[in-house]
Amino acid sequence: MEVPRPVRTWLVAHGVFHLATGLALLATPGLVLRRLGWTAVGPLLPRVVGAAALAIGAASFLAHDAALEVVRARVRLNLVWSFTAAAALFVYIGAGAPPAAWAFLSIFIVLTGVWLNAAIRFRQLDRATALDETAAPEDEPELPEDTND
Repeated sequence: MEVPRPVRTWLVAHGVFHLATGLALLATPGLVLRRLGWTAVGPLLPRVVGAAALAIGAASFLAHDAALEVVRARVRLNLVWSFTAAAALFVYIGAGAPPAAWAFLSIFIVLTGVWLNAAIRFRQLDRATALDETAAPEDEPELPEDTND
């Protein structure tokens, strides 16, 4: 089974987005966060988040041309990451987060949908492959045994 091309494309896009976000948070956390409306955050936590974003982005980017099982594992991890990030942002918005949190929530909701779609697609492909493998022997006609020994 081949990895669908859109999954590979999304891994690249996801990787680039997280690499850029991670680099910005590592290099200039105060500047980035002030522009987004966060004012009461120290420099350590954004840098830790930046390092995590760099790792997630690099792993996604590097997985885009990997074998099926590597891509499948990456999709699962990205799904968990995107869903939990969206849930955390949802809670944070309820507690009075700056307006920029809505943009990040929207991004993570989209990414959750992308990775959930990919996970469902892998499951569908697995089932189709399993059906093909079980149906194949029945499709082949039986040859009569050679009795001219």
